[in-house]
Amino acid sequence: MRLVTWNINSVRLRFDLLRRVVEELAPDVVCLQETKVTDDLFPADACRELGFPHLAFHGMKGYNGVAILSKRPLAAIHKPLRCDKADCRHLIADIGGVELHCLYIPAGGDIPDPAANAKFAHKLDFVRELTAWYGTAYSPDKRLILAGDFNIAPLETDVWSHKQLLSVVSHTPIEVELLGKLQDSVPFVDAMRHFIPPEERLYTWWSYRSPDWTRNDRGRRLDHVWVTPALKESLRGVQVLRDARAWTQPSDHVPVLVEIAES
Repeated sequence: MRLVTWNINSVRLRFDLLRRVVEELAPDVVCLQETKVTDDLFPADACRELGFPHLAFHGMKGYNGVAILSKRPLAAIHKPLRCDKADCRHLIADIGGVELHCLYIPAGGDIPDPAANAKFAHKLDFVRELTAWYGTAYSPDKRLILAGDFNIAPLETDVWSHKQLLSVVSHTPIEVELLGKLQDSVPFVDAMRHFIPPEERLYTWWSYRSPDWTRNDRGRRLDHVWVTPALKESLRGVQVLRDARAWTQPSDHVPVLVEIAES
């Protein structure tokens, strides 16, 4: 299975870029985040024309939204609520006995203080709730893939400057600690770092605010693919489509491909 995860930042606005991603990476499954479209307006027919007859999507107008595009049948589709909010951030589907979770963790705003910033408080609560849920509902022998925009860069090499970003939302100590607890809950295997050593810098996101992202390369690794231990030996490779950040009207995130062998 060739699986791509990508925060597309509006599936309708960037559908031509999605087509290009499909042409370059030839995925079997695509997990999209921040689709920014209600379900009745999701470009389902266009996705089918791209070669993905099996679809699941969960969206809202102008914000958030997740989707799974698959060449293979999807079953047991589930759209769980998180923190009692219907904000379309989690989508689950079964693909041939593998449970796939497409996840979009809240960004958390700009102020890393839960007392002063309700968005940051929600982000922390969201990750805590996920940790409790996965730790209770799943075991290491479950065949599960968790992919999406986690909006947290956990390692020092996942950001352009560990020291300068310690007080910036996405790399604060509390976020890194909570994401670590989430990873440990099953536990999950970080598929990207399974192939790319933690000593090596690795980014999937570059801010729109950067005047020249290619020159200063001030990136962060916010997008992740995790698998349960049952799938660890099936991991075959990873690719970050960094060039996509330089396309016309790009998302600020780039697609990540993980290849998983068939059972």
